[in-house]
Order: sequence, then C-alpha cells, then structure tokens
Amino acid sequence: MNHDSPLPPLSPRPLHHLAAGPRRVLTTAQLRSHGVPAAEVDDRCRPGGPWQRFLPGVVLLHPGPPSSEERLHAVLLYAARERSVRVLAQPGPADSTAPHYEDAMITGPAALTLHGFSSAPPLPSLEFLDVLVPRLRRLRSTGCVRIVRTPVLPAPERVAGVPVAPVARALADTVAGLEGAGAVLGLLREAVTGGHCEATALVRELTAAKLLGRPHVVRAVDSLLAEGRAHAEDGLYRMVRAYGLPEPLWNVDLRLPGGPHLGDLDAYWPEQAVALDLDIRREDLPDGDVPRSGHARGREHLERLGITVVRVTPRRLRDAAEQQAAVVRTALMAADDRDPAAYVVVLPR
Repeated sequence: MNHDSPLPPLSPRPLHHLAAGPRRVLTTAQLRSHGVPAAEVDDRCRPGGPWQRFLPGVVLLHPGPPSSEERLHAVLLYAARERSVRVLAQPGPADSTAPHYEDAMITGPAALTLHGFSSAPPLPSLEFLDVLVPRLRRLRSTGCVRIVRTPVLPAPERVAGVPVAPVARALADTVAGLEGAGAVLGLLREAVTGGHCEATALVRELTAAKLLGRPHVVRAVDSLLAEGRAHAEDGLYRMVRAYGLPEPLWNVDLRLPGGPHLGDLDAYWPEQAVALDLDIRREDLPDGDVPRSGHARGREHLERLGITVVRVTPRRLRDAAEQQAAVVRTALMAADDRDPAAYVVVLPR
C-alpha cells in the first residue's frame, strides 16, 4: 500500500441538493467546500443562469428575487467572519439548523420588525438591512447591506433563526436615522408599553449613541419619561390604598425654615418623617450602583436630617407592589424608635 498517494477528493454535494435547501443562499467559500469550483459558480451566475451573485462573495441559488429570510441570511453571510459560519457537508435534517454568525447581527428597523414591533416596517419594504459589526472590521456597505459599527458588540438574541441586536440597541440604531419626534416617540412608547425594554435601558443606549444631543430625540425621551411617571404615580396611589397604608401628603416640596430647597417628593408622611421617592430614570440599577448624582445627594441630606427616604422604582412598583408596601409600612412603624427629625416646611409641588 502506497502511503504517499494522495487521498481521493471528497464527493461534491449534488448541486440540485444545494438549490433545494431551506436557505438557498451560500458564500463562494461554502460552495467551494461543497466541491463547486469558482469557474462553475461564474458560469451559473452568468446573465440568464440559474444562480445570481447577490452580494460580494454571496450567491443566491436561484434566479428570482430573494425572500425576506434569504436577504437576512445573505447580509449576515456577507458581514460575518467566514470561519464562524457553519458549513454542512452532507445533506440531511441538520440543514435546517440555524447557522451561527460571529461578529455580525441584524440591527435597526429590521431588528425591531423581528422583535415584533407593530410600528416597524415589514421586512420586504426595507431597502437596506442594517448589520451591526465590531468597529475594527474591514467591511463596507454595499447593495442592501448597511454596516453599523460599534466599539463593543452586545450579546445577540436569536429571533427567527438569525442573531438580532437587543431591543435597546436596535432602537438606538433606528432612531439615528429618524428626523421627527413623533416617529421616535412612537417607537420608544411601543418598546416600553409592549414590554420589550425598560425606559432607562433605552435612555442609556440613546446616551451611549450620542443621540440625546438631537432636540427631537430629547423631546421624545422627555415625553416618554413624563408618560412613564404618570403611569407610575397611578400605581403608587393604588399601592397605598390597596395595602391600607396611611394617606400621605402627595407631591410635596421640602424646605428648611427660611432655608434652601431640600427636595421634591412623591409622598411624605410628616408625623413619621418618612418620604417616598419614585425614581424613574434609574429604575434598572441596584441601589449600590446608583452614581452620586445631585438626586442621590439630596436624598442623603434628607436622611441626615432624620427623614427616612424610601426609594421605589416603577418596575418594583409594578412587579412587587405588596413588597414595596411592606417596606413603607416598616419605615412608618420604626418612626417611634428614631430620634425626632429636624423641622421642615412642607409645600405643595
């Protein structure tokens, strides 16, 4: 036996099996791994041929227009690192397995559509599909692919078999291309009311994308937070009454006699010197992670005066109202064991 003789080449996968697969779109490298030489790809992609070059290095294995699914996979095949795309050498049930795409994910309006946003346009109507990639990748926008770069790639979510940017990131990339406050607010509102994302996560992502320097985005965010506050205040009223807490003074301004403003509070129990602060902007941060902003320093000032401050977030109010009521009740009951608080003036806000 001659051990130096070359191994016989692998049998190429029959071309009709490739064209009959669940996703009739492959890269030229994948076709090569299936035994299809470059010359045959060129021949099949000639005008009037059975295949077509859809994007650089990406071939559509039929002559007609691509489906929405094929467009999604085509742009990801173009943008993903080649080594990361699973190549299936033999036909079989595994062909239906969704491929893994490294360093590439759908973002922007297409991602919102995949996440189920009713206000996002349907996939066939989108001229461009945004693909999020690391900043240092050498890629250019071409055809229907619009490359969006980021210094830190978020963990993707898999929707309909493709990697999709998280809602907050996809929304920020969408807002970057919008001009009107109404359109921006519509998307922000659906993200929050539809349970896709918390308002604070959206604000954080818009801040990171430097979009809060645009007046129409600021107007939309302010409107969203105002709506969120109104909804949270309704939840606060319901909590106090549903769990039998004493009626507080609502929406007050505390001041030292003849002195400075101490802070605006959503509820205050003057006899027990217990204040309730409904914190809208930082609801997704644990207490220990809240930066020492002016807001936090004001709370510390009240506590130095002997006033107990209970911080409640809309999320906790919504998901654990009974627990939040118990926290307030405990603070009220503990008032007798504390030193009297400093005298403060309570004014309507």
